[in-house]
Parts: sequence; C-alpha cells; structure tokens
Amino acid sequence: MTKPVRIALAGPGAFGIKHLDGLKNIEGVEVTSIIGRELPKAQEVAQKYGARHVTTSLDEALARPDVDAVILCTPTQMHAQQSIAAMKAGKHVQVEIPLCDKLEEGKAVVEMQKQTGLVAMCGHTRRFNPSHQYVHKKIRAGEFNVLQMDVQTYFFRRTNMNALGQPRSWTDHLLWHHAAHTVDLFAYQCGSPIVKANAVQGPIHPTLGIAMDMSIQLQAANGAICTLSLSFNNDGPLGTFFRYIGDTATYIARYDDLFNGKEEKIDVSEVDVSMNGIELQDREFIAAIREGREPNSSVAKVLPCYEVLHDLEQQLQ
Repeated sequence: MTKPVRIALAGPGAFGIKHLDGLKNIEGVEVTSIIGRELPKAQEVAQKYGARHVTTSLDEALARPDVDAVILCTPTQMHAQQSIAAMKAGKHVQVEIPLCDKLEEGKAVVEMQKQTGLVAMCGHTRRFNPSHQYVHKKIRAGEFNVLQMDVQTYFFRRTNMNALGQPRSWTDHLLWHHAAHTVDLFAYQCGSPIVKANAVQGPIHPTLGIAMDMSIQLQAANGAICTLSLSFNNDGPLGTFFRYIGDTATYIARYDDLFNGKEEKIDVSEVDVSMNGIELQDREFIAAIREGREPNSSVAKVLPCYEVLHDLEQQLQ
C-alpha cells in the first residue's frame, strides 16, 4: 500500500472547493487540514471533506506532522510568502495562479525550491486541461504548429465578488492573474520563449483601483504571435476562449472542451484520466511528490511568464 500523501488546503473558497473535489478522486490522498480566514466556514468545509484539523493559522497547519504538502488558494498577495513558509517547514507546495504579483517574490520562491529540493508547483491549469493537452500532443507529434493564438478572457467583476458570488477580501487582477494563464500557455504551446510583449489598458476603476480592460500582444522567438483581450466589464459569455490558428488546423478551446474551426466538437475524453483540468493538475502534483521529480508547471518552469508580466507592468506604468 502506497503511503498516503496528506494535504493541507489553505483558502476553502470557490477555487479551494474545486481542488477538494479533485483530490477526492485521487487514490492515496488524504486532506488532513483546512486553513480558512473565517473559522465557521472552514469548519463546514472540513466536515464535508473529512479533514480532522481546522485552523485560521497557516503556521499551525505547517507545524503538524500529519501534513506532507500544502495547496494554497489564498489571496494573490500572500502566494509567494506562504509558498516560502511551506517549504521552510519541509512541506511540498502547490500555489494557485499567480505565483506572485512582484517578480522578485517569484524569484525568491524558485530559489527556496532549489535550496530545499521540495516539489513546488503553480496552478497553471491550462497546461492540464484536456483541450490544451490535445493540442500540445499534436504539436509534440509534429502534426501541428501554432502560428497565432487569439484569446479572450472575459468576466463581469465590477464589484469585488468571487466565482460563488461571495465578497472577496482581496482584489483580482487582469495582468498578474488572468493574463498569466495565456502568457504561460502561449510559450508552452509554441515551445519557444516570448521575445516581444506589448500592453495597453483602459481606465482604472475608481474603487477597485485596477484596470478593467486590457489588451496584450506577444511574439515568440519562433515567430508565432498571440493577441489577448481581457475585461472585467463584459456582461456576456464569461470565461476564457482560445483560438489556435496553425499550419494544419484551427482549434477553439473552451476550458476542458475543444472544437475545430467549423465549431465541430472534438472528443478529448481519452486524452487523460479525467476531463477536469483542476483534478489533472492535482494529480500531477501528487505524482511529482511520489516520484521525487519536477512537475509540469513547477515554479521554475513558469517563472518566465512572470518575467513577461513584470515587463508589461513596467510598460503600463
């Protein structure tokens, strides 16, 4: 019997619940601790998912011997600091996207991973969605090359609410969070580093203090280009939609679903063991811990994305 991997989850909000739902499908995984800002809510989640320990203190959970690894679904501004604290405590860590909102903090996380040798992974889910995996396998087989990606990331976020319609204690960000998905995926699918990046943004929201609309252009070293449009003002179909224009086909990815350029659905059910990108992301985290290897979307592998975001932020300032 394989020794169970014992997980502490910090931040049992909308995205934390997605991880808990994914983890329950992975054999040999035990959620032992839930860390939440509001104790009653954390206790409710812990009871539902069978975690025996509940706390409002991450340090308390990190000190526990029945915790091998931590998944951080906490506010963006805490990600780097908490990732470093987890590794200092000897725990593997998976931190939700984004790794950081300051480049020097992301570099510090990568340095701590090198010092400890622990598994440190960032939740760049697009690498794991079956739709994007399908395209990636075509690329690796030499059957498809990306010439252009056209991406729309559209939400309606004029108030500070999460995906469950609950008030947030922090403010989301188009550049450091939502653009991170596409910037990383573009370089990953091209197999080529980003060498040009330009951005413009719309007006700053008077109370949220962030740009609500943004446009980003990217070019990879191999010549492929990407155009990314982002908005928190969009009152229509919500989500992120990817169009891959390539040398042999066109693909349209909508989360875990994939279509060709004629809007005919492509069966991606056999691409991986699940159709849930978050579960597949968690499976990679657990497998990397068990196998003692670097995971796909390790903090080191995704750091170039944050270097691009840093450069874009400098432009926008």
